[in-house]
Amino acid sequence: MRLQSRYVQPIIMAAIMAFMMTGFVTWLNLGITPDFMLQWAKAVVMAWPLASVAAFVAGPLAPKLTQRIVKAVHGAES
Repeated sequence: MRLQSRYVQPIIMAAIMAFMMTGFVTWLNLGITPDFMLQWAKAVVMAWPLASVAAFVAGPLAPKLTQRIVKAVHGAES
């Protein structure tokens, strides 16, 4: 089976988003504590699979919703 970018890209994007968001939210909730890195790592491991599913679901929907919004805004400007 050949690996396709349409499958890899959402997983990579989800990893980046999960890494950044869990780091920020962990910091907001706990502050910088002695076990911050461990708590952050646990959050990333839990969040990444869910973020990957969300990326696969949102991937096809986002361009369609974007087009609707842009059309609605441009239609309102006329």
